[in-house]
Amino acid sequence: MRIVWANEYDRSIWATFESNFPTTELDKRSIVDIDANDLPDIEGLIGGPPCQSWSEAGARRGIKDSRGQLFFEYERILAETDPLFFLAENVSGILFPKNQKAFGNILEGFCKLGYNVSYGLLNANDYGVPQDRERVIVVGYRTDTKMHFEPPNRVTERPTLKDAIWDLRRSAKPAYNGPKAEPEIVNHHYLTGGFSTIYMSRNRVRQWHQPSFTIQAGGRHAPLHPQAPVMELVAPDVRQFVPGAEHLYRRLTVRECARVQTFPDDFTFVYRNVNDGYKMVGNAVPVEFARRLASTIARDLSGVSSRRRHKRLRGTVRQFGDNTLF
Repeated sequence: MRIVWANEYDRSIWATFESNFPTTELDKRSIVDIDANDLPDIEGLIGGPPCQSWSEAGARRGIKDSRGQLFFEYERILAETDPLFFLAENVSGILFPKNQKAFGNILEGFCKLGYNVSYGLLNANDYGVPQDRERVIVVGYRTDTKMHFEPPNRVTERPTLKDAIWDLRRSAKPAYNGPKAEPEIVNHHYLTGGFSTIYMSRNRVRQWHQPSFTIQAGGRHAPLHPQAPVMELVAPDVRQFVPGAEHLYRRLTVRECARVQTFPDDFTFVYRNVNDGYKMVGNAVPVEFARRLASTIARDLSGVSSRRRHKRLRGTVRQFGDNTLF
């Protein structure tokens, strides 16, 4: 697969994209202002409409939030370009009972556009990523393919923090709201500062032999480095750092988070404020997870014609591993 067009409205991400993908056109407009005629001929549409409105940690406003409504803009672009397949990614909160009707309407919309839709909750750790990261994956194949997507096989040995960041443990540098001391390894800064009562309400340390906690889109909630002991429970929903070991507790660096997200070390994140680095890493789909999904799609559709003139029949929806739902 080759990326021929990309869209990103957040200006804090533009320099990173252009640095790492210099030959790919980056459309910097809001998706609501983009006409499908502005896109080149495409065989697939891959995207993650903003997930904050569906998040467990957020207000969970779902489709009532303007960001949640961007799913419909995604469907509009899909309808106007009519590619062979699409893939959409979102947080697990979209499956909550309160969002069932809204999510069902989204899936129904994909079906009406002529796609056989498959969806399910997958953990990236099952696909070669050293973190527990559950995400809802929705994949549609145009009905003329007569196929439904099924996810790839899970790995037999799940990677751990030691696999990902052991060699980085002695070279991290603090960042005081921005990179002050240049580390030997690019982006190997960690955010300093205090920890909120919400952060201290549960253990934030995973040990070397475990996968990381989910990498979030912000430095203040980055997991703690596994050099520290597991935080002690001192009261209901209250943890503390082990007395005498306080100096061992630091957040993972941007580069360590990127390693956990399976970015290669030659992928450079460009930012002035270190929080923008954490945001870019945390909002990304883990690279190895994406690669395994893309490889499965490429295998399924190998040799299938991408011609645009076809009879657009209503598709069906099924959950991974289950029979057709509707």
